[in-house]
Amino acid sequence: MIGLPLALLYSNAWEWVIHKYVLHGMGKSRENFWSFHWHDHHRHARREAMGDHQYGRSVIGWHGQGKEALGLALATLVHLPLARRYPWFVAGCVFSHLNYYRVHKRSHRDPQWAREHLPWHYDHHMGPNQHANWCVSWPWFDHVMGTREPYLGTEREASDRAKAAAKAAAADDRARRQGTVAAEVDRE
Repeated sequence: MIGLPLALLYSNAWEWVIHKYVLHGMGKSRENFWSFHWHDHHRHARREAMGDHQYGRSVIGWHGQGKEALGLALATLVHLPLARRYPWFVAGCVFSHLNYYRVHKRSHRDPQWAREHLPWHYDHHMGPNQHANWCVSWPWFDHVMGTREPYLGTEREASDRAKAAAKAAAADDRARRQGTVAAEVDRE
């Protein structure tokens, strides 16, 4: 039975390591297999206020979500030979992999849910430092490694949201004025 909590800790540690060193480290290079994470996923999450429309498509395919699922499936397969000897440990790893995909996908399809249930992951994408808050499922190893940087609910976040709202209102106003000018030109 001790294998289950050990697997949860182990999986969270690997989640932290892979996110930091593989997805953000190696993935910075556009030629790298993992580049989708930094160059696509982070870009969409920033532009879509934590959302990522790519999570609306099928997981089957050679794209970011397909590669993410493939990586998790391979991680699961690597642990399966241990199942006879350490069944609870393997069960914990399998649960962690499935849970990771479930909460990660949901957080980008429902940003409000992410704000309420995964604030550390919201902080990772929307905070000023996208090179912190590496954990998705639970923030345990961010606390252990000192990389947990709260953003949600801070004065900085309130200020950033107010600036974004003002910018959006100004853009709407410009578009409205341009539409009025275009309508006047059409009448002439």
